[in-house]
Amino acid sequence: MATPPARRLVRTDDNRVIAGVCGAIARRYGWSATVVRLVFLLSCLLPGPQIVLYVILWLVIPKQ
Repeated sequence: MATPPARRLVRTDDNRVIAGVCGAIARRYGWSATVVRLVFLLSCLLPGPQIVLYVILWLVIPKQ
């Protein structure tokens, strides 16, 4: 049985609000981009380095 091809983690222009990080994560795992964005926004209410992590992912994840 063949396994489906793995999706790459790339930022696209069609699913972008700020930098495309949440859209890239959603596309990679087959999730809704809206849900990923809401989870990220809710996580910002908790203490932690969420914004720093977002910026790092922005720099690390390549554009398509």
